[in-house]
Amino acid sequence: MGFFNRRTAPADANTATATGTHERKPGIFSRRGEKTAHHHGHHGSNAWNSRPTFGQWIKATALDIVSMAILGAIGLGVYMADPAPSRSFPITFQDGEIVYPEFAYPLRNEIVPIWAAALIAFFVPFAVFLIVQIRARSFWDINNATIGLLYSLITAAVFQVFIKWLIGGLRPHFLAVCKPDLSRANVNTGGNVANGYRQIMFDRSVCTGDKSEINDALESMPSGHTTAAFAGFVFLYLYLNAKLKVFSNYHPAMWKLAALYAPLLGACLIAGALTIDEYHNWYDLAAGATIGSIMAFSSYRMVYASVWDFRFNHIPLLRTTPFVYGAGPSTLDGFHDALFTRKAGWGTHDGSAWGGAPGDASDGPRGTMAQAANAVTGAATHGAANGRGTHGGVVGVGGEHSVNRKPVGDHHVGHTHGHSHGHTHPDQMV
Repeated sequence: MGFFNRRTAPADANTATATGTHERKPGIFSRRGEKTAHHHGHHGSNAWNSRPTFGQWIKATALDIVSMAILGAIGLGVYMADPAPSRSFPITFQDGEIVYPEFAYPLRNEIVPIWAAALIAFFVPFAVFLIVQIRARSFWDINNATIGLLYSLITAAVFQVFIKWLIGGLRPHFLAVCKPDLSRANVNTGGNVANGYRQIMFDRSVCTGDKSEINDALESMPSGHTTAAFAGFVFLYLYLNAKLKVFSNYHPAMWKLAALYAPLLGACLIAGALTIDEYHNWYDLAAGATIGSIMAFSSYRMVYASVWDFRFNHIPLLRTTPFVYGAGPSTLDGFHDALFTRKAGWGTHDGSAWGGAPGDASDGPRGTMAQAANAVTGAATHGAANGRGTHGGVVGVGGEHSVNRKPVGDHHVGHTHGHSHGHTHPDQMV
């Protein structure tokens, strides 16, 4: 057969409708009906993806709000404090040559002020979260995304200000703002001056510049701009990957790859600008990027079911209801369409593929919210109190009701030999 010959039965080119059916979703702030698995059959329940009352939301997030306020206050207090150590530094050799000219750059205005970097790191991702809600329309998605972003930004900020305060370092313009007067070393009664090899080491007691500028110039490492930029934009990168399914089970369009890495480009540009205006050394940027990225990954995993597993990484986690991982058809309990893309069946009840990756549980539907005694949403009973997913049935606490598990048909896994109580082989159940 020639390379350009037509297939006798061409595949549907519209991958948006390759599998499953779409359903019209209510607005993000509208209350979804309390529907049980019985009403949806094998498609699961929308109950967990319903908007809570304000009181329920406060109950679920009050501890987070208090924690963020406390951490923010601690971070601000440390940021405003004077540097803890008295760092020694060389100035000139005996012939007048500057020992470290890399610390003798002039003081310049910042290209991106720290307040602007912090605002950009929050509001750009937040704007993207809102845009995604055009299709996702999930209260819990935008709630978890926003709170997770704040987790990342606040913890990263507190982490870096403590390192700045206790360790710090010299900014490239340190000598310009220090304005050292070596004659002051002769009258200095304390401190660490004119010592070390050939007596070229001094401390800030020889500085004559503005105190606040000297304090700032002693706290170079890590970069606060870079920490904030990477904490916000790496979180956005992970969010876009999940909502666009860039690294998934189908071939996405190239614009999604460009959109995915645009936040990282923005973070790199903010960080790189600090080497142009001579506010930071390259290792300050590397430390800030590391701190921000680690906090972004950690925060994303706290509020979503996975970081990289494309089957679950768009599912927001609830406070009191555990998410049960498994293999089989997608249920996701109302969160199946909490994403932006609609290609290759994503966004439908029965979109994506059967089966699971190595190490996955395989005795329940793929992605199930197990029942909890005090669910935040007050939703109808769904899932299993024993931590295992169910499929179209309800399981009471303490085993009051039998588990109604549906065996997979022959065309998927193989024959099952289930009983009325669901006693089938674990590998043949969903």
